[in-house]
Amino acid sequence: MTLFDLIFLVLVLALAVSLLTAAAQAVRGKWAASRRLLSRVAMVASAYMVSVIVVSVALPRRVIAVGEARCFDDWCIAVEGFTKEAGTYVVDFRVSSRARRASQRETNLIVYLTDAEGGRFEGQRVGEGPGFDVKLEPGESVVVKRAFAVPAAARDLSAVVTHEGGFPIGWFIVGYDTWFRQPTVTLLAPHSL
Repeated sequence: MTLFDLIFLVLVLALAVSLLTAAAQAVRGKWAASRRLLSRVAMVASAYMVSVIVVSVALPRRVIAVGEARCFDDWCIAVEGFTKEAGTYVVDFRVSSRARRASQRETNLIVYLTDAEGGRFEGQRVGEGPGFDVKLEPGESVVVKRAFAVPAAARDLSAVVTHEGGFPIGWFIVGYDTWFRQPTVTLLAPHSL
C-alpha cells in the first residue's frame, strides 16, 4: 500500500462520515449547516480529483526491468523472461501472491506487447498452462506463458500489463496509470532480438 492509497482511504472514510453528518443535520432541520458541509465536501473532492488528473499529466510513463514485479495489493506479476522463435515472442510472466492468509486471483488483466511506433500485439495462450486469473494460495507463484506474433520491423518492444473492464478504482488514486498517464511497461529488448 502506497501513501496515496492511504490518503484515498482516509478521504473516502471522511467523505462517508461527512455525508452521514450532512444527512443527519438535514433530518433535524439544520439545512444551512447541511449545505455548508456538503459545499466543503464538494470543494475538497474537486481539489482532490484535480490533483489526481494533474499528477497523471505530469508523471512520465514508468519503465521497469525484466524481473521487476508490479503488485496490485498482494497479487504481483513480473516479466520473467522471453524468447524469440520465428517471428513470435514467447514471454514468461511470473504471477505471485504476497498474501499471508487468503487465496486470491486477479481479473480483468490485459497483457500485450507494444513497439516504438505504438503498435499493439495481442498474446495467445501457450499450451495448457495456467491463465492470469489462476487462483493463488498465500505465497504461491506460477509462470504464465503467452506468445506474441510481432512483425520483423518492430523495434523497442515492451510488455504492458494493465486492467481493462471492471470498476476503475485507479481513476481516484493519485499516481496510478490512469487518466492521461500511459500504462507501465517492461522493456523487453531495444531494437528487438
